[in-house]
Amino acid sequence: MGIFSNDYESRGAGIAKNAPKKKGIQLFFEIFFRKFWKLIQVNMLYFVFFIPIFLLLASLSFIKNSTVSLICAGLSLVLFVVNIGPATAGMTKVMRNYVLEKHSFIVHDFFKAFRSNFKTASLIGFIDCFIMLSVYASFQVYPILVEQAGTKLMYIPMVITFSLAIVIMMMNYYIFLMLIATNLSFKNLAKNSFALAFVAMKQNIITFAVTAVTAVAMLFLYWRFRPLFLMLIPFMPMAFVWFVTCFNSYPVIQKFVINPYYASIGQVNPELADNSVNDENEEPVFKDMGGKEKPIEKRKKGSGRRIS
Repeated sequence: MGIFSNDYESRGAGIAKNAPKKKGIQLFFEIFFRKFWKLIQVNMLYFVFFIPIFLLLASLSFIKNSTVSLICAGLSLVLFVVNIGPATAGMTKVMRNYVLEKHSFIVHDFFKAFRSNFKTASLIGFIDCFIMLSVYASFQVYPILVEQAGTKLMYIPMVITFSLAIVIMMMNYYIFLMLIATNLSFKNLAKNSFALAFVAMKQNIITFAVTAVTAVAMLFLYWRFRPLFLMLIPFMPMAFVWFVTCFNSYPVIQKFVINPYYASIGQVNPELADNSVNDENEEPVFKDMGGKEKPIEKRKKGSGRRIS
């Protein structure tokens, strides 16, 4: 059926039930473009939890009373640190559903995951923020120490801090997904995510590269085209990066964490089971003819009888 044409009668052969499923980059773009407007909605919801950062900057820039400024900035920082982890868990829940090609009620699923994983996700968010501040501090402090000491050996702690930050960043590719998909303790979440940060190096490098390119692009827009940056950041970049993360990382979790668990209890992972296939001993009521139907030819104009 043509949406943008006048041909409402032609019809193709349909889609075969057992048609080969797309994989890899084809599947990624198929889901991405199908869920494009949903990703924008998720990004807008997630962006709300970054408002405390803007309040923090505004407090330091526009409030003249230093005491009031520091109090407002401190409250904004605490609000951000406490809530960014649970918000990430909420976004992860929605993205996981998209990766599994399941429907998701964005607001409902987001805040359900936000509430149910609040304590653990807040702890993870606090650790992430602490590491980010440590990396920022290292870039500010160690170059000065190198000049004062007159030796480049002081760059070693900075490199160690930066390397640790990259490992923890890669752990984040998995820890939030396992948090919302399993019942693992925080200790096991950390242990498994640390192992997967090295085991799935190919996927991690791809995700890291996409994240880095997106971050550099947004920084470039911030410095050169700030109005465009302010227009884009509420609508797409964070959801895009996290969709890439979930698409690359969740199959790894299925392979190394979820599937072995179900195999140990003699069951098949429900996420991989084909529920559309009927029991062999059960005769289907309807037979799927997708891909076998003959296209309907377009009726010639003027071939019908005219009733007067």
